[in-house]
Amino acid sequence: MGTNDEELRLPVQVGVAFLLAQLGAHGAGRFAERIAELDLTPPQAGLLRMLAAAPGRSQRELADQLGMPPSRFVPFADELEQRGLIERRRNPEDRRLYALYLTDRGFVLLARLAEASAAHEREMCQALSPDERLEVKALLERMAEQQGLGRGVHPGFRSLRPGHRPG
Repeated sequence: MGTNDEELRLPVQVGVAFLLAQLGAHGAGRFAERIAELDLTPPQAGLLRMLAAAPGRSQRELADQLGMPPSRFVPFADELEQRGLIERRRNPEDRRLYALYLTDRGFVLLARLAEASAAHEREMCQALSPDERLEVKALLERMAEQQGLGRGVHPGFRSLRPGHRPG
């Protein structure tokens, strides 16, 4: 009785964690490609969104929320400031601190980012019905919360290096 290679192959076992990693890597790569057209990286996009949601926060606060050392955050913010997308203002309550704000130019780019994000969402979820999409979203939010992941904060910020352009 001979065996061939097909008889020796085990079926590939694919679990939820693998599928999440596979889709996450694919989705992150596609998003990075999409927003590269806007001359943005995903971490830069994240900071712009954070500043739109809560303007006037200190660099220290933002770095802490992102899980990024302040020494990495400063050059990260410098690049966006040089491009005229954000501005630093002295904190009126503590002149040693800077508060960050989006500029008008930053808000214009944020609107284009929102369009790119919506297109990305449609692309990634096109196999799901609207009800299925809501159900998957709720399940993933619950899993992220259980894992202690910050809402809306990508864990990739923790490893961000100055001048690093992922993707």
